Amino acid sequence: MNKHSQKFTLTGKAGLMECLLDVPEGPAIGIALVAHPHPLYGGTMENKVTQTLARTFVALGYVVARFNFRGVGASEGVHDRGFGETDDMEVMLDHMQQRYPNLPVALSGFSFGTFVQATLYQRLLEQGRAIERMVLVGTAAGKWPVPEVPQDSIVIHGEQDETITLTQVFDWARPLDLPVIVIPGADHFFHRKLGHIKNLVIQLWRRPGAAES
Repeated sequence: MNKHSQKFTLTGKAGLMECLLDVPEGPAIGIALVAHPHPLYGGTMENKVTQTLARTFVALGYVVARFNFRGVGASEGVHDRGFGETDDMEVMLDHMQQRYPNLPVALSGFSFGTFVQATLYQRLLEQGRAIERMVLVGTAAGKWPVPEVPQDSIVIHGEQDETITLTQVFDWARPLDLPVIVIPGADHFFHRKLGHIKNLVIQLWRRPGAAES
């Protein structure tokens, strides 16, 4: 849990959701939702990459929400292969937009969480609901059918990721003509490389075309 995280609960489609809220010091300029890695392999909202994403968006001035997926921590229900988790992420989005109306929304996730957020993005697209931008770290391409994401998405991957290889990510990104930022020497969990994630997102967030230059 980050230093100033606030605990709260929501009622999702499968029961209670254990949640955390991180608020910037000044007025929030946007809402960011963060999705954690696979719950059946130890993934929680306390994961270090997930926490790093939360801190990054707080530094950018966003109010940040994350929650434990079904069956993790105090969250009720059982793992639903990303589909029920996407339903719950939409519940979180609706809650945050009611709580902080008229703010732009950013979606971010790590590993399995990228599948959930990309799936949510497609759902919102069909509903005519806009998002501001996405950040995908350790994109779960090849493990799950990650849908198409916006062209200005920030995609970060570790050079030495053995869980989801660079080849798998490139095979997903190539037909989308989507740039991928590779962190040299980084494994799937970005051990000793977490600072790169925060620095890159902060540098690129207000410069949508920068990832292509």
